[in-house]
Amino acid sequence: MHAPFARSLRVVPLAAGMWLAGAACAHAQGNLQASYTISMASVAIGHVTWSVDIGERLYTSTASGKSGGILAFLVNGDGSVMTQGTVADGYLHPTDFVSHILDEDGDTELRITFDNGFAREQILHGKPPAEDTVPVTDAERRGVADPLSAVLVAKASANAWLAPATCNRVLKIFDGRRRYDLDLSYKRSDQVTIADGFTGATLVCAAKLRPIAGYRSGSLLLKYVASRHDMELWFAPVEGTDVLAPIRVLIPTILGTLKIEASRFQSTGAPDH
Repeated sequence: MHAPFARSLRVVPLAAGMWLAGAACAHAQGNLQASYTISMASVAIGHVTWSVDIGERLYTSTASGKSGGILAFLVNGDGSVMTQGTVADGYLHPTDFVSHILDEDGDTELRITFDNGFAREQILHGKPPAEDTVPVTDAERRGVADPLSAVLVAKASANAWLAPATCNRVLKIFDGRRRYDLDLSYKRSDQVTIADGFTGATLVCAAKLRPIAGYRSGSLLLKYVASRHDMELWFAPVEGTDVLAPIRVLIPTILGTLKIEASRFQSTGAPDH
């Protein structure tokens, strides 16, 4: 899976506000089937597929993807990620996250278990962190979400989900290696038409990456991305739930805008009983 998507969005992408204090609300049942194209400066370099199922008591989310092509020197990788958890008192609580990623850091397979708000990772396969990696402390493992659960953002209100309050939150994310926040703030609403599955209003949030730990202290690319204030996450509703999911992501880079955009975004839902 493409590295920025895997690290920032998983998901995509990734954190519904302060997750364990105010996780995504799931008063009904819903399903999302989505496919995304990854492009750099209008050149297609990869793809991602994503599936989300929210049931009465359990939820699962899986994603897989690959990137490369003529810009493989910049973003190159493939893999799959999966998370599952429980639905209790109308909220999602992640319990397990499994990731298998092959990228510039090598072949890494890991698992995160969540227990009473504490995330504990186990590296199943992969090389140890580099010497200049900022260590992740126990305090930084509390109150976080895995990247897939993270970007299922709760509506501020079921009837006014386009309100600025839906955007204004901090997504606290831990992918088993890296701990980071995405600070979201309201930017605007906009219209989107996807040939396969969605036409309508979307919520556009400005996003700023704040590295916390697990990153290499000398990474110039990370410092560049973290200095930007013009990243955007576009969210659309998942039918049958009080959850929004990313439909478009824009990340400016030195070589142009990295875009992750849905070519398919089909959601179905069942009403409350």
